Amino acid sequence: MIGVELSKLFRRPRTWTTIAVLNALPVLVAVLVRLTDLAPRPGEGPPFLSAVLTNGALYPLAALAIVLPLFLPIAVAVVAGDSVAGEAQAGTLRYLLARPAGRTRLLVAKLVSVVAFVLVTVLVVAAVGYLTGTTVFDVQPAAGTSVSGTSLTQEELVGRTLLAIGYVTVSMLGVAAFGLFFSTLTDSPLAAALGALAVLVASSLLFTLDAASPIAPYLPTRYWLAFVDLFRDPVLWRDLTRGLALQGVYVGVLLAAAWANFTTKDVTS
Repeated sequence: MIGVELSKLFRRPRTWTTIAVLNALPVLVAVLVRLTDLAPRPGEGPPFLSAVLTNGALYPLAALAIVLPLFLPIAVAVVAGDSVAGEAQAGTLRYLLARPAGRTRLLVAKLVSVVAFVLVTVLVVAAVGYLTGTTVFDVQPAAGTSVSGTSLTQEELVGRTLLAIGYVTVSMLGVAAFGLFFSTLTDSPLAAALGALAVLVASSLLFTLDAASPIAPYLPTRYWLAFVDLFRDPVLWRDLTRGLALQGVYVGVLLAAAWANFTTKDVTS
């Protein structure tokens, strides 16, 4: 069943269209920065965008930072929201449940397909970012520059970039968990995706309010950009570990809630 769900997901033209549209913005930003030779000052705009003028190998990180606040969560929420609710809307969910596999196995298969989408999407954004950065900007063959201003060897830069990709993937699993949970509550994929996005928008807004500071460390979007700390010298692990732990809690609780709801609900479509 997992193989079937993965095949369905990645054979859909809209899946690859979504990924292509997602990559269009970083490519456009790279071209504009190159043509104008203007990049935001350090500390302003997306992280690493100011550094790519001197080292295009850092552009995968800038690309992730560009799509992370809005466009990447939207793509993940739409796919996750469609996972169960899309079958219900199409009238195929009850036929899938008529198989001996059962509800738990179907939910696991849907979860694996969503996780695969998250991983593939993040990897494609990073890969396209690297190709774009090394094509449009100059590349330092021996070393990169850390956020702290010190030099990184090529091996350190590659290793930390891979860790950053993994961290962003885990961060987006929280979005996927919200989408999958809402997908078990409704027969409308749009409603499920909007539900997940509403939570994330509310989290982002609350994070900017001083009155919400007591709950700020527990907001799902709080540590999304903490991957920047991987490129400090030394690496600041505090926010990174907190971000991983927070996403782990959200993923665990929401998946348990999705399973409890999906295995007990009446399916009529």
